[in-house]
Amino acid sequence: MTPFIAEMIGTMLLILLGDGVVANVVLKDTKGNNSGWIVITTAWALAVFVGVVVAGPYSGAHLNPAVTVALAISGAFPWAEVPGYIVAQFLGAMMGAFLVWLTHKDHFDRTEDAGAKMAVFCTGPAIRNYGINFICELVGTFVLVFTIFHITGAEIANTKQVVGLGSVGALPVALLVWVIGLSLGGTTGYAINPARDLGPRIMHLLLPIKNKAGNDWAYAWIPVVGPLTGAALAAFLHLMLK
Repeated sequence: MTPFIAEMIGTMLLILLGDGVVANVVLKDTKGNNSGWIVITTAWALAVFVGVVVAGPYSGAHLNPAVTVALAISGAFPWAEVPGYIVAQFLGAMMGAFLVWLTHKDHFDRTEDAGAKMAVFCTGPAIRNYGINFICELVGTFVLVFTIFHITGAEIANTKQVVGLGSVGALPVALLVWVIGLSLGGTTGYAINPARDLGPRIMHLLLPIKNKAGNDWAYAWIPVVGPLTGAALAAFLHLMLK
């Protein structure tokens, strides 16, 4: 279990369980159909918990390019390792999305709403306003990363400290993602993670999904650039306040 493999598997589990709950809620004839936003946000939080518990001892469980970049900006993570972590995160996200499609294939086939099928893989705005949508992703990720710095310790901002407490240490991060989803997620679907959105969006393009919609590339930059910007701002503020 190298750091690369840990990031890949941890992110795969994150997306498998996170996109999996969306599939359970929005696809036709699942037993969780129409179970709602509380179910989605709760399962996404627990998906983070699972990913952190599995990957944490080996990689620090970033599971998110925005977290990796923020830690590098803060000086807690070497820039030389950033590309490898990001590649692992994207590969894991794509693997997780593939498994969601595989396990829910019958329900994808029965679902007529192309938008619902795409929503399993990637986020989209409730109201399309690119400027505000960008700010929403920026703010959500800022809250995520800035709080992670304080969960892990203000002086040494390293996510490995979260996992140093084992499963109990992963719980604060899960609760953090849960409250972001409940409070801020209703505007854009709170990607707050470039790999979480773009990796599965690419899989939506590649997979043979029956009667699928387009991939909304005009919006796709927002859940990538917004989280990276919010994470960078959180890292700079953390450095200023140390």
